[in-house]
Amino acid sequence: MKIEYTVTPELRIKLKEPFGTLIQGSFNETMEKMKELIEKEKPPKIISVGDVVSRNLHEHGVHPQLTIIDNKSLRNQAAPERGTTEKTVRVTNPQGTITKEALIAIKKAIEENEHTHIVVDGEEDLLTLMAVLNAPENAVVVYGQPYTGIVVVKVTTQKKAQAGKFLKAMKPLEKLNKKTV
Repeated sequence: MKIEYTVTPELRIKLKEPFGTLIQGSFNETMEKMKELIEKEKPPKIISVGDVVSRNLHEHGVHPQLTIIDNKSLRNQAAPERGTTEKTVRVTNPQGTITKEALIAIKKAIEENEHTHIVVDGEEDLLTLMAVLNAPENAVVVYGQPYTGIVVVKVTTQKKAQAGKFLKAMKPLEKLNKKTV
């Protein structure tokens, strides 16, 4: 397992802010607003990151082309995803990192255009950045904002650039290790 990126403490604070449009409300309220947005925007792809948001989308008849989950919610064990899927891929991605394995799996899943679940051993939160970077323009990436609602990221050139800036602010594990030696 090769770690490509590691979040810094400073960046961790910045990443707590919504990366897209925050839709506040209950599960039912946010899912209704999400369905309206999909009907209006007709995104070429829908990608969900996180167990609760992915499960709620499936339960409300919205089936993302790609779901990225870790079978945990707020670091507690969650019920495994039971949505419609053609393919399940398992990857390792420790908390606070992005591994090459996860990066490749996301890129491949988006390119292949099959309904895919990527099940992460570790943490999936930072993989939102990789989903935005690899998704086509006008795709929608959605993730949960704990205790508040969901965040919807419409993929644009600007959002891809912003995700790229976040990645540049991260440090590869090798660089971190060399500094501490």
